[in-house]
Amino acid sequence: MTQTQEKQTLITHIKALRTALIIAAAATLVAFVVLFYIFREPLVDFVLAPVRQRGVEVIATAVAEALMMQFKTCLVAALVLAMPVIIWQVWSFVAPAMYPNEKRVFVGLFAVTLLLFTAGVVFCYLFVFPLTIDLFWEASEGVATAMWSVEAYFGFVLSFVLPFGLMFDLPVVIYMLARHGKVTYKGMAKNRKYVVLGISVVAGILTPPDVVSQLMLMMPMVLLYEISVQSTRFVKKKEAVSIAA
Repeated sequence: MTQTQEKQTLITHIKALRTALIIAAAATLVAFVVLFYIFREPLVDFVLAPVRQRGVEVIATAVAEALMMQFKTCLVAALVLAMPVIIWQVWSFVAPAMYPNEKRVFVGLFAVTLLLFTAGVVFCYLFVFPLTIDLFWEASEGVATAMWSVEAYFGFVLSFVLPFGLMFDLPVVIYMLARHGKVTYKGMAKNRKYVVLGISVVAGILTPPDVVSQLMLMMPMVLLYEISVQSTRFVKKKEAVSIAA
């Protein structure tokens, strides 16, 4: 390939990337406008439901704090709503440079990653997050009146829920590490008891002092680790078969 052809190829890629970014941004903007002017109040009510149900007063400590919280809530929801378009644009950009077998692996891993992330966010918000709110609420009783800043609360929701969603992608991360020989089934299985002990300690710290709450956090984390361990066994068998062939 000549220098002129390489330059033309680079320009083509840049144009394709620019088009993908513009379409993704436009889809997010349209979703944001619709959500902000039509569904803003239901979205805010949904985010504030865990604290309002417990009688915690949510306040604004700055002039624009309430508005910024609504803005951020609708922006996050718009990103979720526009995700199919964003995913399609990402796929349209990277697919031409991939071989058929690479496309199958990419689509499979991407779909599993997205599914596990969504499951982690939903599980955390519905089950684990309310337990954490109860813990902080009970800790303030007899010490101070619970009056939480609305923007600080929203930031806490994101900082708590999103990492939990990422944690649910642990099996995919371990699977990719195993494919590159960074981890092995034997090593992960050998350290299983230490991992379970660490998970139990974390669950004991993050949840109220009752067995049910601790188990609700422990069980999915242990299950995710076990799935990760088994995924390394599958990768080892697959590689052995391909080598033998």
